Amino acid sequence: MNGGAVIAFFVPLLYNEDRRDVSMNYPICADLHTHTLVSGHAYGTIREMARAAAGCGLALLGLTEHAPGIPGTADPMYYRNLAAVPRELYGVHLLHGCEINVLTGGRLSLEQRYIDLLDYAIAGIHRQCYENEGIVGNTDNLIACMRNEKVCLVSHPDDNTTPLDYPALVQAAKAYHVALEVNNSSLRKPQRRLGCVENYRALLALCAEYDVPVVVSSDAHDPSAVGGFSLALALLEGEEFDPALVLNTDATAVLRFFGLSA
Repeated sequence: MNGGAVIAFFVPLLYNEDRRDVSMNYPICADLHTHTLVSGHAYGTIREMARAAAGCGLALLGLTEHAPGIPGTADPMYYRNLAAVPRELYGVHLLHGCEINVLTGGRLSLEQRYIDLLDYAIAGIHRQCYENEGIVGNTDNLIACMRNEKVCLVSHPDDNTTPLDYPALVQAAKAYHVALEVNNSSLRKPQRRLGCVENYRALLALCAEYDVPVVVSSDAHDPSAVGGFSLALALLEGEEFDPALVLNTDATAVLRFFGLSA
C-alpha cells in the first residue's frame, strides 16, 4: 500500500466525515463535553476536533479539558490564553469550558480566577481524585459545586462506585440552573461505569418529572468519537424522553443557558 492509499484510508476515520449519529426526535447540534490532547490522555488537537465536529454537522463544539487532579492535564495557565484560539473553525463555533473535579467538602479543583475565564464549567466526580463518601456525602459535594455560577453541566452522574441521591440531584439541578449529562462514553463501557444504564433510566424519569434539562455528550477523547451519541440517543428513544428537555438540540438555547450571546 502506498502513502497516498494510507492517507485515504485513515482520514475518514480520523475526521468522522461519513458518520453522524442522528435522531429525528433528538437532533443534537452541539457536543459540549470533549477533550483534546491538552487533557493528557486524549489524542486530538483543537483543529482535528473541530473538523470532526464539522463533518458531523454540529454547530457548536465545547472544548472541556480536565482540571487539575487528573494526571497529566494542563496547567491552569492554559485557561489564561484562550483568546488566542479562533472562535470558529470549519464553520463550527467553539466554546471554552473545563471539566472540573468535585473534591471532598464540595470544592472544585480549579481556582475561581481561572473558572471566571471560561464560557462554562462542567462539574464531575472522577475516581482519580475523589474518595467515595457514600450516597449522602457524594450528593452533597456535587450539589455544593453546582452552586458555582459557571457550572452549567454535571458530567456522567451514573456510576455506582460513587452513588448519588438522584431525587436530590435533580431538584438541585432545577434550583441552580444546571443540566445533567447523558454520557455516551459511559454507556460504551458499562463494565467500568457500574449500573449506568439503570441509573440513567432513573435519572431521566426524574428529569421528566421535575422538568430538568439534559445534554447528550460524546465525552470524546479522540476526533473519531466527536458527535458519537448513538447509545445515549437509543436510551432516550427507549425511555420516550421529552425532546423539549434535551438542551443541545438547539444551539441558541445552549448559548442562552450558558449566559452567552446567541
